[in-house]
Amino acid sequence: MNRRDILTSALAVGTVAAVASTKPTYAAAATRATTVRAKDGTMLFHRDWGEGPAVVFDASWALTSEMWAYQVAHLSDAGFRCIAFDRRGHGRSDAASSGYDIDTLADDLAAVIDQLGLKDVSLVGHSMGGAETIRYLSRHGTAKVRKVALVAAAAPCITQKADNPYGAPRAFFDGRIAEFKADFPKWIRENQAPFFTPQFSPPLQEWIVSQMLTTPAPVAVACFRGLVDADVRPDLGRIDRPTLILHGTKDASAPIEITGNRLAAGIKGAQLKVYDGAPHGLFLTHMDQVNRDLETFLKA
Repeated sequence: MNRRDILTSALAVGTVAAVASTKPTYAAAATRATTVRAKDGTMLFHRDWGEGPAVVFDASWALTSEMWAYQVAHLSDAGFRCIAFDRRGHGRSDAASSGYDIDTLADDLAAVIDQLGLKDVSLVGHSMGGAETIRYLSRHGTAKVRKVALVAAAAPCITQKADNPYGAPRAFFDGRIAEFKADFPKWIRENQAPFFTPQFSPPLQEWIVSQMLTTPAPVAVACFRGLVDADVRPDLGRIDRPTLILHGTKDASAPIEITGNRLAAGIKGAQLKVYDGAPHGLFLTHMDQVNRDLETFLKA
């Protein structure tokens, strides 16, 4: 099945054309770009850029490895080898018909690390990628990991439960899934503004939207269910590596009160840096600050 055919529309075509000139050149020029094979045979595409200590980037829900282009550009110049992979069903990875639960996605991250022979690696995860990173650390251990950075992570548990008041009711998420099934491109457009700041670059906004438009609705639904079901609270105590948490006070997708603050309280020794006024897309809207904080943390 051609993933792009699922979302074919005049909107998608127009968006892709409008942003073609803004796409970072590293996306096409990564000479070591290749694939690794997940446990179930799913092929996962990754980009490999730069030389030095390895950093693996785990992308947000419905976004591809390209989202990290401006972190890769900065950190590779700062002396790091930057590896960013497409989650299954996203970008150039296989659109598997299953495996979108948090455990399988954590195993996919392990496949990237193991098959590339990485040791003493630093992990950087945004939104859903943060939850996957945490589950990886619990499920596969920290022996190969040096440091962890969680950027606007949608964790540790975003669904309300009897023992978890920090989240939204399951009915809220079921309603959102219904919107994805009805018209995913429409939902993307209607929720575009809160992801950014009002004055943020329109071309870069379109670049991010174009990535989301390539994610098939069935994949978006399956991944979202996996995130809603994920509860990594028990995993936090197993993280024994230096951890940096970056989170904005205007994050509408992963409000800091139920995510960043809870992560800082649950991970021993974690450093929480709060970005006043930053939204969920702070890796772009607050790019310079995020890049400096990541570089400082990774070099320390």
